[in-house]
Amino acid sequence: MAAKEDLKEWIVECLKQRGGSASLTDVSWHVWNNHQQALKESGDLFVTWQYVLRWAALELRKEGRLRAAEISPKGIWELA
Repeated sequence: MAAKEDLKEWIVECLKQRGGSASLTDVSWHVWNNHQQALKESGDLFVTWQYVLRWAALELRKEGRLRAAEISPKGIWELA
């Protein structure tokens, strides 16, 4: 079972595996391919996980773990 906070770590996991940056689509596929079962077992999170993924990226930016959207290329998430 997954929680909202897990998505933050899954984003970082994906970006590290991809050399520090990836598109939202690539991150979404990574989360689905690697954490599908946990998502399916997570009640409401299963139907909102893609929205929550964007929330998690915003939180990571606030924490300084992701580069600001204004600095990164459009549509690319990058580790800070």
